[in-house]
Amino acid sequence: MALARSTDTGTVASAPATRRRMTPAVWARRGGLSTLAFGLPMVLVFALFSWWPILRSVVMSLQQTNFIVTEWVGVENFARVMADPLLGRAAWNTVQFTLWSVAIGFPTPILLAVFIAELRRTRAFASVLAYLPVIVPPVVAVLLWKNFYQPGDSGLFNTVLGWFGAGPLAWLNNGDLAIPSIIVEATWAGFGTATVIYLATLMTIRTELYEAAEIDGASILSRFWHITLPQMRGTLLIMFLLQVIGVFQLFTEPYIMTGGGPENRTVTVLMLIYRYAFVSGDYGRATALSLCLAAALAVLSAVYLWATRRWSQS
Repeated sequence: MALARSTDTGTVASAPATRRRMTPAVWARRGGLSTLAFGLPMVLVFALFSWWPILRSVVMSLQQTNFIVTEWVGVENFARVMADPLLGRAAWNTVQFTLWSVAIGFPTPILLAVFIAELRRTRAFASVLAYLPVIVPPVVAVLLWKNFYQPGDSGLFNTVLGWFGAGPLAWLNNGDLAIPSIIVEATWAGFGTATVIYLATLMTIRTELYEAAEIDGASILSRFWHITLPQMRGTLLIMFLLQVIGVFQLFTEPYIMTGGGPENRTVTVLMLIYRYAFVSGDYGRATALSLCLAAALAVLSAVYLWATRRWSQS
């Protein structure tokens, strides 16, 4: 070790040793080659199936193509997308789906997870029951609920309403009921995953906090508001963002249940992309709208994370 001696005080201080430069030979001796050999296949596969399609879609958005004949049109595809009168309706429908999902689908798994956490002997069994809808294939679940929503007296829900002297309702044929009806099915099909995640988060909260609050006379609602929700804020923020992104890409449920009807009241942006590509055969315009949707979700995510940064770190 190099020593540096002070000339005025006579004290001896140790100077930091010079750090050895990382040369390719040193990097290889320290396991760099084995790390590269282990990680390179995964990076290549991810690049092939993730990054390359994104780059290819940017190119396709500037083309008019049916995969046989290709013509460069520049930003004309984006101009045609913006000029489509159905785009505004699809965007507004997507926003409505998101609002209904936040109102119905976001609090449901939170409340269910809190209820399951209060159970002692049957917690595991209740968790399995909550997760069962996720196991059902999406198309099967949608077709099942479409049968439940049958108009007239043949549908399950109208049959139940008939027991109380109400109905029947045209659930999926009514423009005002179609969106909330679809969201109820989507919530049932997907709340199991969120419930398990919230339940795992609840299990990490210290029981001493609840015991102290209970000694102080706090009610169940007060403990939920002042202890449970603050302790879950990180998970809640991420799950909320993921749910909004997922609903913006809603396709299977409205496509099978209503086909976008009645009167385009349930057409989403993703359904419009599908129509461009597989009905009209205009893949360039479909890709252009896909990039617009991706850009909108990226901006929304950035604004959301910036707005909630202080609360998530408090």
